[in-house]
Amino acid sequence: MSHIDYSVIVPVFNSSTTLHELFGRLQQTFTKLNTAYEVIFVDDGSSDTSWKLLTELNRQHSDTIKAIRFVRNFGQHNAVFCGFAHASGDFFITIDDDLQHPPEEIPKLIEKFKETASDLIYGFYKKKRHSPFRNFGSRVIKRSAKMLFDAPGEGSSFRLITKQLGQQILEHSQNFVYVDELLLWYTGDISFVKVQHEKRKSGKSGYSKIKLFKLSLNLMLYYTAIPLKLMTYGGFFVALFSFLLGIYFIVKKIFLHVPHGYTSIIVAILFSTGIIIFSLGIIGEYLIRIYMVQNKKPSYSIKQKLL
Repeated sequence: MSHIDYSVIVPVFNSSTTLHELFGRLQQTFTKLNTAYEVIFVDDGSSDTSWKLLTELNRQHSDTIKAIRFVRNFGQHNAVFCGFAHASGDFFITIDDDLQHPPEEIPKLIEKFKETASDLIYGFYKKKRHSPFRNFGSRVIKRSAKMLFDAPGEGSSFRLITKQLGQQILEHSQNFVYVDELLLWYTGDISFVKVQHEKRKSGKSGYSKIKLFKLSLNLMLYYTAIPLKLMTYGGFFVALFSFLLGIYFIVKKIFLHVPHGYTSIIVAILFSTGIIIFSLGIIGEYLIRIYMVQNKKPSYSIKQKLL
């Protein structure tokens, strides 16, 4: 196989209507750049004809296209992670399958790397062409990442990554993968370039309300100890409040001789029990994830490869 400069990684989910156009525009872009490239499509459990189309594209362009099919849906970040494992280029470029990231913007990422030699180049956009709900969910996740991981806050799924950085994150073996957090763990040499973001041509986003919620929850539980810290501080303040309340009732009993009914006791028991059960639930969520990591469950499972 000849030397490859760029590996373009495309996670695919129910995108049969855009795949041909996406690959055609990638071809035109890299032909103008006059550089060697490959495109790695990772079918993340699509239920439409995406895999059939990828099979046809691979047959027609076997020297350029690699196609990988998961046994089920594992998520966009896991698909990108799989793409890294099968990439051969000196640089990895990740791009969505819905044409909201125009392939014609790829040269901007490459030029920014030539200017800065940064390990990671993010393409960012001032205005996203998503639905209002999707924009809101994206902002929540980005701001959470910025607060929890000291992330730059302008990241996106349109990125250029050096091969060395891409291979470093492959050392992680947990089943839930959040690519951006792993990248930020290994490098602080990050640059940004403004790119266009277009409206989705057809279909709808694979990120439903439930999936966005699960992503946020897993991100917090797998990569932070925030809930445990909340339990610690919350437990301290509840204990302090209970102690002061106890002193209040004791003083009231001694000096005012006020008879106490069982209502206050029941309220106190229910309140403290609720805190305990909630805290145990958080501990249980962490224990589940510790078990999953120790069990070495892979981040994806491949059904078929066309390499």
